[in-house]
Amino acid sequence: MTRRLAALLALALVAVTACSPVTGSPGTGAPVDIGLAIANAPRAAASADDAAAAAAAINDFGLELYRAALGPDENGVVSPASIAIALAMARAGARGETAAQMDEVLRSVAADSNAPWLNALDQALTSRSGTFQDMAGKDVDVALRIANAPFAQRDMTLEPAYLEALAARFGAGVRLVDYKTDTEGVRQAINAWVSDQTEARIRELLAKGDLDAMTRLVLVNAIYLKAAWLTPFAVEGTKPAPFTRLDGSTVDVPMMAAIETLPYADGAGWRAVELPYVGDALALTVIVPDDLASFTASLDEPTFEAIAAKLADGTANVTLAFPKFGTETKTDLAEVLGPLGMPDAFDPTKADFSGITDAERLYISAVIHQANIDVDEKGTEAAAATAVVMRATALPSGQVTFNVDHPFLFALRDVTTGAIVFLGQIATPSARS
Repeated sequence: MTRRLAALLALALVAVTACSPVTGSPGTGAPVDIGLAIANAPRAAASADDAAAAAAAINDFGLELYRAALGPDENGVVSPASIAIALAMARAGARGETAAQMDEVLRSVAADSNAPWLNALDQALTSRSGTFQDMAGKDVDVALRIANAPFAQRDMTLEPAYLEALAARFGAGVRLVDYKTDTEGVRQAINAWVSDQTEARIRELLAKGDLDAMTRLVLVNAIYLKAAWLTPFAVEGTKPAPFTRLDGSTVDVPMMAAIETLPYADGAGWRAVELPYVGDALALTVIVPDDLASFTASLDEPTFEAIAAKLADGTANVTLAFPKFGTETKTDLAEVLGPLGMPDAFDPTKADFSGITDAERLYISAVIHQANIDVDEKGTEAAAATAVVMRATALPSGQVTFNVDHPFLFALRDVTTGAIVFLGQIATPSARS
């Protein structure tokens, strides 16, 4: 599967259209008149236990998706949180076997019985924003924003319970637009919203042809992250250094350097280090396996959590060499999610999203995911977007040298909940073009 990579904003989008053939023509692209409908339902209360449960479910789902979506010899990044939130907004209206299959794939993170989970994780993650001091005493801002914005056909009848679920679980009202007469204008309006929420890191999530006159609902979740290292790398310390690729060849890459006390762990066939961001609420976990392909083939949530636990238990005085990198991915996950265990959601004859509306039969026709990340001496900036398009139908232990000089995994995590916000791998470090 060919993919392009995108970075540090996590954004997810769900588009819902009718089961009839496409008959509409593009609109003029003129400014769109957008109304608003929102249920009179307060945002649900959040608890730390619910946030942790959501994080564990998303991590397990995200690691399986990562194994299925990214080839061993390519750079790539996905946002498990973004994808899960996008699918969760669709799952809130799924019924019957469609709902059961989605719960299986999503580890029940969006099941009605677990309605508080994602709401709690959303609120936990957004609380990480603020101004903090780095190790030099300098005030530095951390931004982690999550926004949800459903865009619905203005004359479509939505179930009241679905509107209440969007408000209570996702803090979202529905923006009313007209796909039937101005498909292009609505596409541009949604892309503009996404660009604004992601600081223009994702300018065109929806390409021409992604929406049409049969589109009925687009559920958009956007996450943007920008965070500085607790201890920045010295720019003058970055030098070209060799990086060994999967085929054994080497290439010179810009390698950052530091000597500091960091969480460090190793095990059979792998070594790992964790780089904290200011505020100590977010961190970048870097895992360097001896063999990336065999390691990722068996990587699951218990394995990752065991590595994270070892990192939490031990530190070392690390002489670190770590490459600057940027990567970007854009792909349709529909061909991945179906085989993972939720085929009915993509089948126009079997999908049941009657909890959204009973006016038309809806099914998912595409799941467009885009993510990007840039890592340098100052810190990290990233973005991600997912469009689910639906048609009707401890103490330092000693000196360690840690050279990240061959293919590695990275997971940008929320330290408190453990949630993986971004997950990816680098086969050959390079800057985004």
